[in-house]
Amino acid sequence: MIRTEALDRLPVRTAVPALRRALDDRGVAVLCAPPGTGKTTLVPLVLAGLTGRGPVRRVVVAEPRRIAARAAARRMAWLLGERPGERVGFTVRGERVVGRETVVEVVTTGVLLQRLQRDQELAGVDAVIIDECHERHLDADTVAAFLLDVREAIRPDLRLVAASATTDAEGWARLLGDAPVVEAEGVAYPVEILWAPPVRPVKPPHGMRVDPALLTHVAATVRRALAEREGDVLCFLPGVGEIGRVAGQLAGVDAEVLQVHGRAPAAVQDAVLAGSSGTRRVVLATSVAESSLTVPGVRVVVDSGLAREPRTDHARGLSALSTVRASRAAGRQRAGRAGREAPGAVYRCWDQAEDGRLARFPAPEIKVADLAAFALQAACWGDPDASSLALLDPPPAGAMGAAREVLAAIGAVGADGRVTGRGSRMSRLGLHPRLARALLDGAAEVGARRAAEVVALLSEEPPREYGDDLAAALRAARRGQDGYAARWKQEVRRLSAQVDGAGSGEARSDDAVVGLVAALAFPERVARARGDGAFLMVSGTGAEPRDASRLRGAPWLAVAVADRPAHAVSARVRLAAVVDEGTALLAAGHLRVRGEEVRWVDGEVVARSVDRLGAVELAVRPLKQPDPELVRGALVEGLRREGLGLLRWNRETEQLRLRLAFLHRVRGAPWPDVSDGALLADPDAWLEPELSRARRRFDLGRIDAGQALRRLLPWASGEAGRLDELAPERIEVPSGSRIRVEYGGEQPVLAVKLQELFGLAETPRVAGVPVLVHLLSPAGRPAAVTADLASFWREGYKAVRAELRGRYPRHPWPEDPATVPATRFTSARLRRS
Repeated sequence: MIRTEALDRLPVRTAVPALRRALDDRGVAVLCAPPGTGKTTLVPLVLAGLTGRGPVRRVVVAEPRRIAARAAARRMAWLLGERPGERVGFTVRGERVVGRETVVEVVTTGVLLQRLQRDQELAGVDAVIIDECHERHLDADTVAAFLLDVREAIRPDLRLVAASATTDAEGWARLLGDAPVVEAEGVAYPVEILWAPPVRPVKPPHGMRVDPALLTHVAATVRRALAEREGDVLCFLPGVGEIGRVAGQLAGVDAEVLQVHGRAPAAVQDAVLAGSSGTRRVVLATSVAESSLTVPGVRVVVDSGLAREPRTDHARGLSALSTVRASRAAGRQRAGRAGREAPGAVYRCWDQAEDGRLARFPAPEIKVADLAAFALQAACWGDPDASSLALLDPPPAGAMGAAREVLAAIGAVGADGRVTGRGSRMSRLGLHPRLARALLDGAAEVGARRAAEVVALLSEEPPREYGDDLAAALRAARRGQDGYAARWKQEVRRLSAQVDGAGSGEARSDDAVVGLVAALAFPERVARARGDGAFLMVSGTGAEPRDASRLRGAPWLAVAVADRPAHAVSARVRLAAVVDEGTALLAAGHLRVRGEEVRWVDGEVVARSVDRLGAVELAVRPLKQPDPELVRGALVEGLRREGLGLLRWNRETEQLRLRLAFLHRVRGAPWPDVSDGALLADPDAWLEPELSRARRRFDLGRIDAGQALRRLLPWASGEAGRLDELAPERIEVPSGSRIRVEYGGEQPVLAVKLQELFGLAETPRVAGVPVLVHLLSPAGRPAAVTADLASFWREGYKAVRAELRGRYPRHPWPEDPATVPATRFTSARLRRS
């Protein structure tokens, strides 16, 4: 029997008429409704015609998480007085609970993606609701893009609702073609904010690591909340590991401690969502409880301020979840959980001053995640570069390029980026493309069952207590009785049924099978030992297992999970398998290169014959007669690293370069650019034939840089002959001396004794530029600087004369320097001559 009273209490009911009108008029709508208003449970039932009059329509609801999909289906079935699998059912990876009468089906976005690839029309489906679209999960963004394609091309009658728990709906409305935005008011009670930062500073999160001191503080704050407030406590933590540690520190509290996350057993999830049975509860949850689930009885929220988001280091080929500061939007969502049923309070475990510095919204997954799976989905959809997909944020070009390289390497796409038959098969497996490759190729080597066992381990990282050795983790999962082992066994059955395994793993040990399959999944993470427990991956990244790990003594590893802590040189191995060189070569053989390498190493040309697996050198021997072109390239590399000082320079050569640089600056072409960048960009133009004859560093030191620079002079135009006219090395001054011009600054500099310029009214010019005259005392010390001699004789000379003639009485100091001849001699010498 339908629970009408419960349905009538859901606040979203007031927005239903407007939503129906929007869908009747436009076929699309954005529904904004706070958590707890019933948007996930009432709206699908209404659109399906299950709560009143109107035709029965088939509705698909897409949720970002399995736990949310199951919970939503169970709640809707309860509202109808039924069990899941009757008129409301659900489908998640590895579990399908639907019946012949099912008209509302709740699925994960991943399941809906698979369904769209198989049946673009979504035959029989009348409406799709994309729930929690504000969370910006990549699968949800992709589903929305595909559905918009379907509506535009083949199913204009398909109704589409983007449902969000926030009012930040403008982007989704634009994406859906200026869709109407329907807002539902929630019943929100006031929530008091209490700032509860740790007494002492804690280390910021990096990678998966959270400072234990912060977790201790969170546990203490939960105890404080239990003492100060009434009602159940909902505590937000970033992941399963942190939930377990805080639960351990809450032993002995006068409350039932429950753990809610994607890996939690269904019975625990049901108990949390069912509400309290009289005993006070502390619910430790990941961000799944921000908006996807409503936990009854909560009056207090304790927020650690942390969340987990995917991050990819494309340069090192590492991708993993990373602990980050939760956004302000997430903080508002979490706090709101305390005010669903009555006034409540939120304890925020950070300082109020920090709050304004937090990001407004979580980063869209498409901006930060590994895009290999997305790129394969786009290729299967017929849009390999995703340029035609309607996405709120375009995929970053670099990340898409890296993703396409991965897909090409595993044979999922061809040279043109189009999906191959193998790629289509991979996309149907419901796995990351890397794991799909490992399953298909691994099954051919060791059989479907054993390959599926390892891939199932890799698709959901085992609990930490299983250890960092993948083979040991496999054995633990086989004999395990915990929730993880149950899910693993279910996934093994699913994967085994999808592949044929011609290979036989009977003769191979668990270690050998695990190592091979892991290496097939992550060939660029195959790593060879280089001493003291350190390894070098094929990708070129260093890697180190933890100090106590038995993996440290292995000759080779297939690294399945690794992250790179902030400021660390090497990645930290969190899960790996021991392999031998043969397995490494089998899995990563496409990265093997043999050839001559001539490089500049430690200041000299080093020529070797190298057999390498990516960055790992398998065998090396010296080359006696290397290819001259490779030697020349190494010498150019040396010049670029260490500079042009490797050539032979003298004072005249350096002056020539400065003169040419001056003419290039003031006259431009055809006078050459002789900066380091320009000279190194085109060494052929000035260093040949000497460069091609050189074989080592010593030979570079024999190349006359001055002779080489003169090759750059504009000989063809005849301008080269004017070098001494336009930028002379020396200028003759009135005394008859030829004084060197220095060209290193903005203006050429002429440093000359003051008496040698008597009678010179105008400042000398070089290529039309007045020189900067440094007037020197008879002892050669600076007395004045001027770029205007006429002005100096009129205004500055008197002061210099008054200061210096007493110090240098033997030299002429006429009152009017324009009327006496210039001289480089003393007054007595002048009288004698």
